[in-house]
Amino acid sequence: MLQLNDAFYQQRKLQTLVENQTTYRLTSAEMHVFETHQQAERVLLRFDQPVLASMLMGKKVMHLEETPSFDFLPGESLILPAKELMCIDFPEATLDNPTKCLAMNISEEKVRQVVQLMNEQMEHTRQKEWQFTNNSFKFTNDQALHSIINRLLFYFMENHPSRDLFVELTLQELIVRILQAENRQLYLNRNTSPTTSSPVAAIVELICNNLQQSF
Repeated sequence: MLQLNDAFYQQRKLQTLVENQTTYRLTSAEMHVFETHQQAERVLLRFDQPVLASMLMGKKVMHLEETPSFDFLPGESLILPAKELMCIDFPEATLDNPTKCLAMNISEEKVRQVVQLMNEQMEHTRQKEWQFTNNSFKFTNDQALHSIINRLLFYFMENHPSRDLFVELTLQELIVRILQAENRQLYLNRNTSPTTSSPVAAIVELICNNLQQSF
């Protein structure tokens, strides 16, 4: 589970019981920690940049445009395009059991730079170019993504003269791994559909795709 360190609790100010926001700003990204300490419904939130949201504690029910409502739980992350409107319920939040979520908005220029680098150096399956998603994409954090998000949490809160550089390098890895995870999920969804003629062929193709995307 992703953890907030002692520095966060020493610095943050609790000013509201619903979506109390603590923000850390660096050159190419902002990190926000949201805390909700009471039940609430239909809370609206929108960011002007692409966003990675990761649940830290508790439960949210997410209502997104053109997407059925879903539970958002610790161990899960969500990518949202710029200006996507979120409507959020907090059915279980209390003072003793608050809901906590990380939201990191990344500059679109940074995303474009990483995607360009991937297209120059990494082969995409089926001769397509890499592209950052224009739709919301929910996934379960694997070990690598969990480690990256934890490192970003630490870097943003660390008072280190080189933290901008640390975050820049780590964001690059984060974007690459998110794009690879999305690509794997798209192939898995397609190959496990009722129209798939051969489950064995689907598994072989998925393994080959993963090998092609490795460094």
